[in-house]
Amino acid sequence: MKNKKVKEIFYDDVPSVDNIKDLVKHGVGKGQDKQLFIFHKDGVEHTKTFNDVWHDINCLGTYFYSIGLKDCHIALIGENSYDWIAAYFATILGKNVFVPLDPKLPPDELSEQVVFGDCKALIYSEMYSPAADEIKNAPGMTVERFICMSEFDDIIKEGEKLLESGDSSFTDVKVGPNDLACIVFTSGTTGKSKGVMLSHGNLAADVVASCQVLHGKNSVGFLPLNHTYSWVSTIFSAFICIEYGYICSSFKNLLHDFQTYHPQNFSGVPLVVETIYKKVWKSAKKQGLDKGLKAAVVISRLLMKFGIDKRRTIFKKIHDQLGGCLELIVCGGAAIDIEYEKGLYDLGIQVLNGYGITECSPAVTANRMNNFKFGSVGLPLPCNEIKIVDPDDDGVGEIYVKGSNVMVGYYKDPEETAKVFDGDWFKTGDYGRIDKDGFLFFVGRKKNLIVTKNGKNVSPEELEDKLMQRYHYIKEVIVSQSRNKIVAEFFLDTEEYPECEDNLAHDVAEFNDNMPSWKRITSFSIRDSEFPKTTTMKIRRKYKR
Repeated sequence: MKNKKVKEIFYDDVPSVDNIKDLVKHGVGKGQDKQLFIFHKDGVEHTKTFNDVWHDINCLGTYFYSIGLKDCHIALIGENSYDWIAAYFATILGKNVFVPLDPKLPPDELSEQVVFGDCKALIYSEMYSPAADEIKNAPGMTVERFICMSEFDDIIKEGEKLLESGDSSFTDVKVGPNDLACIVFTSGTTGKSKGVMLSHGNLAADVVASCQVLHGKNSVGFLPLNHTYSWVSTIFSAFICIEYGYICSSFKNLLHDFQTYHPQNFSGVPLVVETIYKKVWKSAKKQGLDKGLKAAVVISRLLMKFGIDKRRTIFKKIHDQLGGCLELIVCGGAAIDIEYEKGLYDLGIQVLNGYGITECSPAVTANRMNNFKFGSVGLPLPCNEIKIVDPDDDGVGEIYVKGSNVMVGYYKDPEETAKVFDGDWFKTGDYGRIDKDGFLFFVGRKKNLIVTKNGKNVSPEELEDKLMQRYHYIKEVIVSQSRNKIVAEFFLDTEEYPECEDNLAHDVAEFNDNMPSWKRITSFSIRDSEFPKTTTMKIRRKYKR
């Protein structure tokens, strides 16, 4: 897409807050009895208003204080739920430090994180009781209190009694921007995870800046709650936009939840966006409507050139499948194929890709509704600056970030902290380039970079993207270096394209013919299952076969 120079638009209804407690208080003051969270518990739908959420937070927090959980670290493991969110806020609004655990990790790794994080308490859901039991019996365990979320109804009643009796120890706590809010362990796609320390100021700066450039209405939240992306894009932003969301506990129910709760937007990772787009076309092909859909796209594009936007009318059936109101998808976590951005835009759904990293709370850049470029990860947020260091002839170099959203450091690891800072600039370890209009284009991870014998730098992500764009039967591919050669491993869609395994050798040769010599794939293999992934659905590049 060719963009005109567009003046940056900032939403002026965003509060100037520097900590999460003030953020929540702002939202409650504006939202009052408006619905905030909708969720299912024990098969029954529940709704919580802003006032309800404030009540539950204060009751839980007051109870935590009454049993000695003050000025301490509290870990939590559980599936997406309202109780998870309530426990999160009840922890950090009382100046305790929250340590979210990835429920998909094995118990031994979870135990290591709990011990390393000096956690005094562990909150867990009933589903993860077995994991909690294993953590309890781990060597050197620091946890003194184990609290199951199934007890929350009774705990809230106990907290309510304490509040009614005049106990204001929790509610009177003053929170500042420099207070530590969380220790978040990185997903470790390319190495051992580290504990990222994020302050209240870091988190508040990121959500305020995000909402200054992006606004939305009601949503369905399904991203794992133990990741910072879901906090800023869904939980925190609700207290600024004063909008409600449905808490989706299972990804398999996503389409049903869309049709039930009619989201105007959602936040997701590229795999979700790709899945939605592919399902649209697969369904059209199955019904023999794909040729008609292609023709409709051509007509719609022509109308758009004359400023006539009839996409929601022309593609009404597709919109109805997604709940009827979906306008916007905020996408992050990994690079997305430009085909899906353009393809969904043609259908009337805007995909706004962004770039972030846990150490930056996490959002760093984002495309805007009125100012975007396909293939880019957008412009910097108002809370930070970016620059490219040591660019090559194509302008590609390491992405550095400086701003109020940049982490305090790595927990109990001053050496690693020092390694990733150059003065005030955080060295992301990611490669990218910035175009003349200030848009950032993500290229790949520094750790994944292939250095050829003649000193050329090759981004495996670049080759992977090109392969998947050219050959649609490639579901997943990892390009890497082995004995000074570039090799590839493929996972193919043999169901949709039964001849693809036979065609792969020819297609790889064809691909190589169109690439410079130092970017050619020397050998490849085919795997019979998907690559292992993190809980944010990113492929683990280092894995056991």
